Amino acid sequence: MKAIARSGYRTLTDLRARLCARAGKPGDEPAVFYGGARSGDQGGPLVKVQRLQTAFPQTRAAFNTVYSLSNAPYLSRAALENLKSRGLGIVHNQNGVFYPGWFDGDWQAQNARMSAAYELADHVFWQSSFCRSCADQFLGHRDAPGEVLFNAVDIGHFLPATDVRKRERPFTFLLTGKIQAHLSYRLEDSIAGLAAARMSGLDAALTIAGVLDAGARAAADLAAQRHDVSGHITFVGPYLQADAPGIYRDADGYVMTKHADPCPNTVIEAMACGLPVVYVASGGVPELVGADAGAGVPAHDDWDAIVPPRPGGAGSCDGRRR
Repeated sequence: MKAIARSGYRTLTDLRARLCARAGKPGDEPAVFYGGARSGDQGGPLVKVQRLQTAFPQTRAAFNTVYSLSNAPYLSRAALENLKSRGLGIVHNQNGVFYPGWFDGDWQAQNARMSAAYELADHVFWQSSFCRSCADQFLGHRDAPGEVLFNAVDIGHFLPATDVRKRERPFTFLLTGKIQAHLSYRLEDSIAGLAAARMSGLDAALTIAGVLDAGARAAADLAAQRHDVSGHITFVGPYLQADAPGIYRDADGYVMTKHADPCPNTVIEAMACGLPVVYVASGGVPELVGADAGAGVPAHDDWDAIVPPRPGGAGSCDGRRR
């Protein structure tokens, strides 16, 4: 049913693009269509479109610019070629790709679909240098204009805590995100790290905020019981972007254990709120954190097999595993 619905949505998006597109003239303000990508409070692409629309509201008719997202590729190659032939501008945001270690299905077919907008775009924004190298390898080298541009956050909204006094509580690590069962290792490794920190003498706690599916929550509960730290973990549940800064400011450090994440919003949000980041040193995260804003756990890239890093040990372009 999901596949049928997705196919129908793509067909309607193509039809809308063909009917509503209007080529602009030099000097026209951009009237943007986000290629079927939706906005919302939870999930990277949804939040990204929500933020973009504060500056460039979506035009539902007579748009002259398409802003396409690699992780929401709803427009077909035929539709994109039609738009380009009619003189519309195409801007493409390139995040992660599909590859064998992450995607259990036909990763080559998925990359072929993703590559349409990447090839046809007038300008590409790579989310990180890591994303650019992934695209070179899996989508093909591109000589047309483009630049690396990290995700953005509103630093008037995401602010550090103003109360810098010592807090009478455990050192609190924070993990956030929309986590499904196949990414349960993010929870398991963070919980194992919490246990290791406590065994080393640090009075530490862990807050987990965001959407966890049933499999991910079950894995987290089992890991907490196994390491005997259930009493030191707090599950906040889903939250809105309006509430996000307060969640960050209630913590002392941020944990990012997702392997090879291209450019996670959450890491940038955490740093904007003044948190140091403990992270897996793969993907685009080392570019975001740099040498002074956190500490990385050594990891390696492997396109054929995902090897999540273990706490205290070693662990690769983001795909979507099913």
